[in-house]
Amino acid sequence: MARIIDDPVALQVVWTRLIAIADEAAATLRRTSFSPIVRESNDFACVIFDAAGTAMAENTIGIPSFNMTLSRTLAHFLRERPAAEWREGDVGICNDPWLTSGHLPDTTVLAPVFAQGRLVGWTGSIAHMADMGGTLWSADTREVFEEGLRLPPLLLMRAGEPNRDVEAIIRANSRLPDQVLGDIAAQVAAGETAARALRELLSREGIDDLAPIATEICSRTERLMRAAIARIPDGVYRGSVDLDGTGEEPVHIELAITKRGDEIFLDYAGTSPEVGRALNVVMNYTEAYSCYPLKCALDPATPRNEGSYRMIHVSAPEGSILNPRFPAPVHARQLVGHCLAAAIYQALAPVLGEKIVAESGSAPTLRVIVSGYRENRRRYTSILFINGGMGARAERDGLSATCFPSNVVCGSMEIIEALSPLRIWRKELSPDSGGAGQFRGGLGQDVEVELTGENPALLSLLVERVRHPAQGVLGGAPGATSRVLWNGRDTGFPLKGKSPIAAGDRLRVRYPGGGGYGDPRTRDRAAVRTDLEAGRISEQAARAEYGL
Repeated sequence: MARIIDDPVALQVVWTRLIAIADEAAATLRRTSFSPIVRESNDFACVIFDAAGTAMAENTIGIPSFNMTLSRTLAHFLRERPAAEWREGDVGICNDPWLTSGHLPDTTVLAPVFAQGRLVGWTGSIAHMADMGGTLWSADTREVFEEGLRLPPLLLMRAGEPNRDVEAIIRANSRLPDQVLGDIAAQVAAGETAARALRELLSREGIDDLAPIATEICSRTERLMRAAIARIPDGVYRGSVDLDGTGEEPVHIELAITKRGDEIFLDYAGTSPEVGRALNVVMNYTEAYSCYPLKCALDPATPRNEGSYRMIHVSAPEGSILNPRFPAPVHARQLVGHCLAAAIYQALAPVLGEKIVAESGSAPTLRVIVSGYRENRRRYTSILFINGGMGARAERDGLSATCFPSNVVCGSMEIIEALSPLRIWRKELSPDSGGAGQFRGGLGQDVEVELTGENPALLSLLVERVRHPAQGVLGGAPGATSRVLWNGRDTGFPLKGKSPIAAGDRLRVRYPGGGGYGDPRTRDRAAVRTDLEAGRISEQAARAEYGL
């Protein structure tokens, strides 16, 4: 063991292999999944732990909120069922929002890894299920009880034998049980893939205990993150974000960041109280989307693990929208949680201007969900994972149609059309939607979709940034707002709620653009002309915003 820890090359080989194992698990999950949410849109994550539950490695492109909350969920499992009581072949499952990643569709699967009869580690994954019962995924619920089936920490498998009772409960409560149970089975398969690879690694390298390696890996990561924080001047930095809210209750995020030595404290005192609709963000999710933007800005190159976040301390008043009390509704928590990065980067812009990005139009992620029956009475639910534009950053334009701080990707529209009676008439970048700046914000998208066939359906919209566009930074202009037209009208339906939709109805959705970075008048003239020629900006914007 000392041979590996004391040899930087050997340690790097093992560290890289652990990440590769997490990536192998992720590949298994993606390739064996049943739903396009996992297979096409990347709404999942895989993590490898040591025997004590320390997160050692995450898959490379896992969802940030999932990667960080998995270790919290494992800790809850171990309080309920100590490690000594787990046996080879046991598999745990849980989707309680307060114990996992914030809403019921995200289902956690955890399993111990044994080698020669000894517990040596854990595997874990979270994946967004297509349907967990209750009301359709929406923002208009009043309590978590409306939002679907809530599974406390349970055994999905015991010593390799499936728990048929748990499977039966899930099947009885889901509109799409085959997709849901198929994706859960894919999570189990991902854990088995990781476990086999982990045992092979231990055997090949002669490792009998992962704890010293986990300690060294996490300590090195922690030192690098602490060093990056130490370079920020001590002080208190403040930021705030206003959002559209529920329509009845506005949402305000207030943030004070205190930097002291090599530690950083984020305090959300002054943030709006919890609201009566499903925009509330549980503390696990608040922590995850507070830590991840800091990691991106301060130490983006070092792989993430438990050591990345030990020096970041997050607090939010109990009963606030960022730390709601059970049983507050939380179904659409991303509509607020994704916007924490904006407050953080706004606060730190004076001292980290070259490392941050302007606000992203893809934060929060906007969702269009359509659920109903085909003519043969076969049930479908389609979720359009489509992104707005990312904010600009120093020396580079924002990425168009790209999600940040989440990293879900846009699934294939052909798959959507194949699996549901929807026709995508338009999906194109939206000119002038990126905020003007020395570096332009990423473009949003214009998407037009029609419900075909003969049957009506239920539509759920999760739409934000209609009144509050993604702001620019350091002189950059805001991006374009979002907008929804239903058969040509933009009123008479909820933007955060459910509505019946008739066959033949068309929705046109403008996904917002990202904010600009720096004074638009200082943008390179050739870059302005290139944008104009490519149709990214109009002649009017070229003159008015950039002075061309």
